[in-house]
Amino acid sequence: MTEEVNLIIDGELVTAPAGSTILEAAESAGIQIPTICYHDACTANALCRLCVVEVEGARVLAPSCIAQVSEGLRVSTNSERVKRSRCTILEMLDSTVDLSDSPEILGFIDDYQADRQRFPDAERREPPVLDDNPMYIRDYAKCVLCWRCVQVCAEDAQYTYAINFSGRGFETQIGTFFDKTMPETTCVFCGQCVGVCPSGALKPKREWLLEQGLPVEEVMQATRMGRKNRRSR
Repeated sequence: MTEEVNLIIDGELVTAPAGSTILEAAESAGIQIPTICYHDACTANALCRLCVVEVEGARVLAPSCIAQVSEGLRVSTNSERVKRSRCTILEMLDSTVDLSDSPEILGFIDDYQADRQRFPDAERREPPVLDDNPMYIRDYAKCVLCWRCVQVCAEDAQYTYAINFSGRGFETQIGTFFDKTMPETTCVFCGQCVGVCPSGALKPKREWLLEQGLPVEEVMQATRMGRKNRRSR
C-alpha cells in the first residue's frame, strides 16, 4: 500500500502519495501551477523556475516540479513573493527570446501582468533559422532552453542523442555535436523533439514553408523525401 502524506496548499488540506512532487499534489487538488520546461513525458529538471512556490520556513522559493511533499508541509503557490518571481522570469524571457509562437507563455505574461518593456536594452537572441533537412526547421531565436527536445532525444524516449546544449551563459543554445547538420547526426527524424517543443523553435518544415507564403506545390516538392526504387518481385 502506498504511503500518503498530508500537506496544506493555499490553505487547503491535500493528501498525496509519499515521493510525489508539490506540482503533482497541487494538480491532484485542482490547483494550477504554471510551468514551461516541465512536460509529462520528460524528466523534470527545474530549469525555467516558473513553477516556484513558497514553502513555509524555507529560505528560498522551491521549484514545485522536483520538490517533494512531506507531512505537514505548508505551501503557497500564489503569494506576492511567488508572483513577483514569476513575473520577473517572464519579463527577462520576453526581453531576449521571440515568443510569438508561444501562446501558453504569452498567456502567462498576461496573467502576471508582466511589463514587456521592463528591459528595453536587453540583448536579444537572434541566430539564423537552420534549414538543413526536409522534416523540420530549427529557429533558436524562439528557443526558451526548456531542454525538452534534448531529453526526448536521449533517455526519456529515443536514445538517439542527436542534439544537446552548446555554449555557455548567454551563448547557451541547443545544437548538435560539432555543429553538424541534422542529416549528419544520429537523428532518425522521429519528430518527438518537435512534438514537445513549447515555443515554435522546432517546427515541421511544411508548416514553416506555408507560413513563408510558398504555394502548396512548392512546399510538397521541398519536403519530399527521396526514396530508393524497389524492384518488384
